[in-house]
Amino acid sequence: MWQLLHKNNKSPFRIIIFGFLLVILMGSFLLMLPVSTKAGECTSFLDALFTATSAVCVTGLVIHDTATYWSNFGQSVIILLIQIGGLGVITVAGAFSILSGRKIGLMQRSTMQEAIAAPNVGGIVRRTGFILKTALAVELFGAVLLFPVFFREFGLLKGAWYSLFHSISAFCNAGFDLMGIKAPFSSLTDYADNPVISIVIALLIAIGGIGFLTWEDIRTNGLHFHKYRMQSKVILTVTGALILIPTIYFFLFEFNQAPMGERVLLSFFQAVTPRTAGFNTADLTLLSETGQFVIIILMLIGGSPGSTAGGMKTTTLAVLLANTLAVFRRREHPGFFNRRVSSEVVSQASTILIMYLVLFLTAGLVISRVEDLPVLACLFETASAIGTVGLSLGITPQLSCISHLLLITLMFFGRVGGLTLIFAALSHVQGNSARLPQERITVG
Repeated sequence: MWQLLHKNNKSPFRIIIFGFLLVILMGSFLLMLPVSTKAGECTSFLDALFTATSAVCVTGLVIHDTATYWSNFGQSVIILLIQIGGLGVITVAGAFSILSGRKIGLMQRSTMQEAIAAPNVGGIVRRTGFILKTALAVELFGAVLLFPVFFREFGLLKGAWYSLFHSISAFCNAGFDLMGIKAPFSSLTDYADNPVISIVIALLIAIGGIGFLTWEDIRTNGLHFHKYRMQSKVILTVTGALILIPTIYFFLFEFNQAPMGERVLLSFFQAVTPRTAGFNTADLTLLSETGQFVIIILMLIGGSPGSTAGGMKTTTLAVLLANTLAVFRRREHPGFFNRRVSSEVVSQASTILIMYLVLFLTAGLVISRVEDLPVLACLFETASAIGTVGLSLGITPQLSCISHLLLITLMFFGRVGGLTLIFAALSHVQGNSARLPQERITVG
């Protein structure tokens, strides 16, 4: 697979993009086969492409209900695509090379470094092995914790399959579920008051979303927070705040009619899942417009770099907030935990924010115009797509071909990353150190 990915591709960014495209196309053709559906019928290329893109980009938006439309073979293809997309195509390809005993060259190591957002090339093979072992161990442990609930409801074999499927989907922040056998597109709403399902799924989402390098810091330094990298400290701090604050909001304003225990679980789960898992234990169409907009913001922020999650990333939000604070304090550079952040990182964070906002708003307005649907509902779907979340207000299956193509593009952009696409497109452009004359412009 390495040879195929590296053929005629010298840029790591292009290799990453080509890898994702290759897996999506392979998954699409498998899902088109009659054996992939319960009815034994061929699926259209667009529907198969949408599902494969959603799985590889660990989004969770679907046209067909996963449990009732796809056969066991089709569901197996979907969960395999989720696993590859969650860990990263390059990471999986590197793992096969490591297991086969092949020598991994410098170009391949550089690509693996970019794929997991590692700080350097050194130790990348060891780090990849750690990622794979940890991911598989967490997924298996999550399945074991979920098994008693699903065993009581579905029996041994089906219970084991449901446990494994939902554990992988949650850890990879994918949001695909098999609960359509109860009600189509119902997600986990039937388990709103079940603490095992709500807490285990939420923890799997959070663990998958904090990033591989943060796992490494936790493994190396334990509870000694002061020894962590600055990035790990920022990720854990921002992640904690983005769980706590929305939980308080949902508890106070959205689920006041539920019993106390269920109210806590509902609030906690709906705060965790928008970043960027796509499960829900509450009917999101019943939330207030304010509640839906809070979820849109969380979906756009997403998880952390080098993780199974998508979105702009928690570090992007942190850098922008720190830069704002630095401007208020009239400081030249923003910083965290007594460390300075470079101007280049601030520029990249600003670029990512603008790109996400432009694409999310433009696509939402286009879909609203084409489909004649409320703007907020369309913005909810486009935020879910570009944030690779998978939460929906139920309009995705009814959208037209044009809208589905827009969502496919957003899902791919959200998983691969805006800067990766830009660097891939402009990898041939040489940097120019010349500086233009400076002139003052007033802003604000």
